Amino acid sequence: MASKTTVYYVCTNCGAQSTKWYGRCPECGEWNTLQEEQTERKAVSKKASSHSASAKTVSLDEVSYDSDIRYSTGIEEFDRVLGGGIVGGSVILLGGEPGAGKSTLLLQICGNVCDKARVLYVSGEESSSQIKIRAKRLGVDTPNLLIANETDITSVINTVREHRPDLCIIDSIQTMEVDGIPSSAGSVAQVRESASALTKCAKAEGIPFIIVGHVNKDGAIAGPKVMEHIVDTVLYLEGDRYLALRILRSAKNRYGSTNEIGMFDMTDKGLFGIANPSMLLLEGASTDAPGSCVTCAMEGTRPIMAEIQALTTKSSFSVPRRTADGLDFNRANLLIAVLEKRGGYMLSALDVYLNVIGGLNIGDTASDLAVAASIVSSLLDKTIPAGTVVFGEIGLGGEIRTVTDAVKRVSEAEKLGFTRCVLPAGSLKKMDATQYSMELIGISNIKDIKKVF
Repeated sequence: MASKTTVYYVCTNCGAQSTKWYGRCPECGEWNTLQEEQTERKAVSKKASSHSASAKTVSLDEVSYDSDIRYSTGIEEFDRVLGGGIVGGSVILLGGEPGAGKSTLLLQICGNVCDKARVLYVSGEESSSQIKIRAKRLGVDTPNLLIANETDITSVINTVREHRPDLCIIDSIQTMEVDGIPSSAGSVAQVRESASALTKCAKAEGIPFIIVGHVNKDGAIAGPKVMEHIVDTVLYLEGDRYLALRILRSAKNRYGSTNEIGMFDMTDKGLFGIANPSMLLLEGASTDAPGSCVTCAMEGTRPIMAEIQALTTKSSFSVPRRTADGLDFNRANLLIAVLEKRGGYMLSALDVYLNVIGGLNIGDTASDLAVAASIVSSLLDKTIPAGTVVFGEIGLGGEIRTVTDAVKRVSEAEKLGFTRCVLPAGSLKKMDATQYSMELIGISNIKDIKKVF
């Protein structure tokens, strides 16, 4: 039948489609992100469609299942985020800023996996000699690592079927091309179709794929959102390029929890998992400076101690300045408003600066009380006693609400040598205080925040 060419426009930032071109994306609001795409659709007659074959079905109890379907990468922190290892036939999308260490981490995984299995590393960005240089620096030297410099998806899939590796790595999806699509590599159509073709190959052959994806200026995977729906797992490797700490987060995981994180130390020999990140984040913590407070935040099932610093100073502007590094800016403004309205601390004429030491981003609302305590400490110029850890969620009425995993937080603080813990009174009632050698202080309202000092 005759084919029909359809022209549409796709936003490279959010993946929204439109039949008309706009200077500004109607969905995400970004400027100059709509790109023209073309697709050909064959007309199908009603007669032909009525004779289409039905889908093959199978009873659930007839489906074979291998309980030992996960493969360890040899990196404990990476396996933790995945839920125990790589699932056979799964597709993992790994994103991160340039220089975050994505290729380094994947080459380290190759070195570990190749002890017992074969890995195919397909690179569209680096030559084989460049990969060899990095492998030599990381101490990876094995005949079970196969390298291919290819950007054509059909050739990549044929290579996978020919060699049948135990793991295939694609670096990166933005360099791959599908023959027949009238657009350049990295475009929305190419990225979407390439991801779809690789996913079909993974499911058909039972071979797991790890795909590297570049990120845009907002930190999201570059390309359409539909690519994240195609794959099984979406991971982000975060971290300031000027700091050694790297955090691996899961944004989507069909085979595990999305709450777990992995923490790595970036060195010239590669990325190494951090068994006790709290010790690293608290190294050199201030003990005699006003405005410093230690909290315990939950990242997945792991309690992590972090130091929050605040600085309040007289503003030289008509509108006081507020900054929050490592904390949600809107949440910080909310806490400042509660402190002024419910606590009686006048902050409307002061600049307030907040910072989480170590480059960690805290999204746990249980850090509210520590943020408020650090602000009050700086405002009153009073030092919080050494060995004190603070956590609790603050409501708009000034109440201190209970938090989850209070026992884990207190146990982690005691293990690290803290002697005092200020926590919500509701959480303290649910605990057996006699089990702990540290002093536990429960507060129920923001007006009692002076008990922290």
